[in-house]
Amino acid sequence: MPNVAFYTLGCKVNFYDTEAIWQLFKNEGYEQVDFEQTADVYLINTCTVTNTGDKKSRQIIRRAVRRNPDAIIAVTGCYAQTSPAEIMAIPGVDLVVGTQDREKLMSFITDIQIDRKPMNAVRNIMKTREFEELDVPDFSERTRAFLKIQEGCNNFCTFCIIPWSRGLSRSRKPESVLNQARQLVESGYKEIVLTGIHTGGYGDDLENYRLADLLADLDKIDGLERIRISSIEASQIDEKMIAILNSSPKMCRHLHIPLQAGDDAILKRMRRKYTTAEFAEKIRLLQEAMPGVAITTDVIVGFPGETQEQFENGFKFMEQMKFAEMHVFPYSKRTGTPAARMDEQVDEEVKHDRVHQLIDLSERMQAAYGREWVGRELDVIPEREAKGAEGKGLVSGYTDNYIQVVFGGDPSLIGKLCRVRITGSGVNECQGELLEVLDSGIRPVALQA
Repeated sequence: MPNVAFYTLGCKVNFYDTEAIWQLFKNEGYEQVDFEQTADVYLINTCTVTNTGDKKSRQIIRRAVRRNPDAIIAVTGCYAQTSPAEIMAIPGVDLVVGTQDREKLMSFITDIQIDRKPMNAVRNIMKTREFEELDVPDFSERTRAFLKIQEGCNNFCTFCIIPWSRGLSRSRKPESVLNQARQLVESGYKEIVLTGIHTGGYGDDLENYRLADLLADLDKIDGLERIRISSIEASQIDEKMIAILNSSPKMCRHLHIPLQAGDDAILKRMRRKYTTAEFAEKIRLLQEAMPGVAITTDVIVGFPGETQEQFENGFKFMEQMKFAEMHVFPYSKRTGTPAARMDEQVDEEVKHDRVHQLIDLSERMQAAYGREWVGRELDVIPEREAKGAEGKGLVSGYTDNYIQVVFGGDPSLIGKLCRVRITGSGVNECQGELLEVLDSGIRPVALQA
């Protein structure tokens, strides 16, 4: 039986894509082995979001070539899309496919097995207008299924290379999303996480059908308990979106809304599509529509030209926003983007200091958000036994508003919907006690009048 080994770098979408590619190999009778073992085919799914991503991708490719010089080395992903020639120049690489045409992978590999001619199959991504249909029917994490609904981005923020590696925004057809969602529910998943490169841009290329419409249709699927959006831009949260978040009991009270900077001058230089006042107003409307909603965010620290005053402005703004958590990144130069060519690059030491101040702020806000829920009841779907306490009768999972809760219970609860009272709070997790198991997988049906 031929075997294949995978290595994935980068974001959640890449991990989803690798899972989808594994399905193609599985259908051809391949077995999956660990990347550190000898395999017939090594597939490396690369990242190019930072210069370090490129470098790490090259190191992993070379590692695969050393492991088995006779193996077929196939490279896909964002770095493959933007720099195929750099990858083809690495001795031992057989195939480079970018962020499209992956459904042709198996026939490419068959061709290479016959004549061992290295092949660059990367095309211009900017000409691609169709969403590539690649399904993942099953995930190793049994409680949450990821469903990719969108690819690419039209925003062209000045720090970001992604439109060049993923192409312009294109949406998966609604019927296709809904069919896949129904299949996932039939396979036993209670929660679906909608994901994409620019998830909130879903529907920009469809006729009168936006993300809010998709959410309304997903809401009608029986047996689906929770719908989560992996990330959405403030500018994409409109009245229709707020109305569906308000009316659907399945929509998770957790939204990840990237802020990137808390100062208007920097937002403008980043080419973000909102001001801090507009961002704050969207958050206010969301909190009104979904009381208790957890808002998490991304922040870039030390963007070119960021003064101490602008940093402090941003700090105060983030404090007012009361985020449930912030993912803090120091600005890193991405060759090929406008920001990398900007003057006034911020000193690394200053960046480092500012990052730490914001991480401290994030931890304080996270602890404060957790404290608000002590004594209250929330629904948790346990995902695993509590880390570091295996076999001790503790399970751990997330509430709909993304608080990680550890509570006493048997591993048989994993994947079931549990009502839990929060008894204690911390930075990364809260403690709870099990009140009841709500879920046998069957919802009560209202009697016909």
